[in-house]
Amino acid sequence: MPLNREARGYSSMMEFRQLEAFAAVASELHFGRAAQKLYVSQPTVSELVRRLERELHTPLFTRTTRRVALTAAGVELLPYAKSILADATAATAAVQRVTEGQGGTVRVGLTPPAAPVLAPHLVRAFQRSAPRVTVRLEQMWLPTLTEAVITGAVDVALSCGLPPDPHQGHGDGDVVSAVCAAEPLLVGLRPEHRYAGQAAVSLEDLAHDVLGATRVGLFPAWALAQRQALEAAGVHPPAVDLLDTDLAATHWFAQPEVDWILLIGSLASSHTETVVLPVAPSRPVPFTLRWNPARAQPAAVAAFVHTALSTDPPAGWSSPSDTP
Repeated sequence: MPLNREARGYSSMMEFRQLEAFAAVASELHFGRAAQKLYVSQPTVSELVRRLERELHTPLFTRTTRRVALTAAGVELLPYAKSILADATAATAAVQRVTEGQGGTVRVGLTPPAAPVLAPHLVRAFQRSAPRVTVRLEQMWLPTLTEAVITGAVDVALSCGLPPDPHQGHGDGDVVSAVCAAEPLLVGLRPEHRYAGQAAVSLEDLAHDVLGATRVGLFPAWALAQRQALEAAGVHPPAVDLLDTDLAATHWFAQPEVDWILLIGSLASSHTETVVLPVAPSRPVPFTLRWNPARAQPAAVAAFVHTALSTDPPAGWSSPSDTP
């Protein structure tokens, strides 16, 4: 007979081992073979099935000396038991994958300059070795990203430049950072600029020309990276803030007082009128990976960090060991 309302009320009392024993007997229609399948004794299987029948207040098998057969209640219970057992098996496998770094989710916060090239490159490299891990990318401004990696709102932060260590302290406040790749610094000039016909240009040659600088409040990470590059070169050109609200500053020509801008390849592809030249000597812009070991416990996070620090950089980029 079908499971009655009273029997269904007892379903919460079922144990996993009882359902496992029931499904094994239903499959084999033999208690002895079911016991062998489960690597337990036949009395154990019989007791587990009897307990399940008592809790459901209905027999699940008809038993004779010659055969075992499912009752109507057993027939109705069987697909549910199989579904529960399958879900449990899948859950166990999923937990195991997470434990081994082959499952779960990695939350990566990134500033806009990392979005066009580097972030997709790292995600593709990681998913080749961990295809079951979900990587969630979220663009953030640098101050928000800095706080997010400290509090654990993101597992990993990816940004251009070398941001100072915030909240340097102990315990849960400790943040580890490492350069994972670097992209060559470029210069954008007007077609009529005196250096526009050269193969490359030095920052020192442009030290007295007006630089169009990215506004700190608009793109703080890219503004920081530009400032660090100029400081490293010992160059302090006159500068005005760019009015362009586009990260790549493709409309900088609209400010006639601006003679040049700084770029990287990730931002230069949309420039159709700008003369884009490499900087000589080369001054790569570092991209920094940051994470909080005290909060980033899942194995998948550690695996992502390892991939990001060990994979080859995108074409045209340099690895940390090649960066001056």
